[in-house]
Amino acid sequence: MSNFLKLGFIICLMTLIVACGDSSTKTQEVNVYTHRHYKADDELFNKFTEETGIKVNIVNASADELIQRLETEGENSSADILITVDAGRLYRAQSKDLLQPVRSEILEANIAPEFREKQGYWYGMTYRARIIAYAKDRVNPEDIKTYEDLADPKWKGKIVIRSSENVYNQSLLASIILADGEEKAREWAEGVVANMARNPKGSDRDQVKAVASGEGDIAVVNTYYIGLMLNDENVEERKAGESVGIIFPNQDGRGTHVNVSGIGVTKYAPNKDNAIKLMEFLSGAEAQQVLANINYEYPINPKATKASILKTWGDFKADPVELYKLGENNSKAVKIFDEAGWK
Repeated sequence: MSNFLKLGFIICLMTLIVACGDSSTKTQEVNVYTHRHYKADDELFNKFTEETGIKVNIVNASADELIQRLETEGENSSADILITVDAGRLYRAQSKDLLQPVRSEILEANIAPEFREKQGYWYGMTYRARIIAYAKDRVNPEDIKTYEDLADPKWKGKIVIRSSENVYNQSLLASIILADGEEKAREWAEGVVANMARNPKGSDRDQVKAVASGEGDIAVVNTYYIGLMLNDENVEERKAGESVGIIFPNQDGRGTHVNVSGIGVTKYAPNKDNAIKLMEFLSGAEAQQVLANINYEYPINPKATKASILKTWGDFKADPVELYKLGENNSKAVKIFDEAGWK
């Protein structure tokens, strides 16, 4: 072989080696579209990168915006994971064919069947209860045992609650449809509207503040908001949280409505393996403990313990309804809200 050919061969060989080297050292990453905006999540994403070397790229937006973006991007999407709150939204993403089913022995060991979609389209990260908050100085908690009690005319002008556009309320009404039927659910919605102290507005925190200020006596909120307020650096937030007591409704019946913050792998995920690794990491006992302690959510993994404030509230019976059914009944809930005049 001539020296010229030898030189050409060596150059080609070196080019191949460099190319292979570039491939093997390519930055590992996972792209997350998330509706959540919590310090605990950022802490966990950083820890995941430290442990695995996989960079977590975050896109934050509302659930509706993220779902719309996934639809628009289609197979060109860079997203690997969708994280959002409420089974209704997860069901919506699944029904739009934006997620793909995944199986993992780790996920199935860490997450009980009631907190994951049966085919693996999405898995719960945490769960929260939708409870009744009441003014300690104006309401006897013995007078409210169920969600249905909120429709009693004796609470006229006493209830503050979020808009019917809020997915938490939509899923709550879907659970009532499943338990009592559409007609009873409509009667309930009409009864609550008749008892409202004001037109629905604001967040769950705003409902608690409205009770604290005397604008209403009763609110419907998610548990973790109370935990966050009780531990807030802002004195007024803490005072508002301390002014209310909480009731876990329907303990003598079907149980309190619960929902999840959940995660799924997108249909066209370019980094599917890394996405599953992140999901497995977030379902682990250590990560679950961070979510419980910082965000006051109930951990999905039974090896993680509840935050101290949640322990003081005691255990409660949860409504065992399969969460995907809340999504299936979402459109019925929206229609009933509209018919009831729930703004």
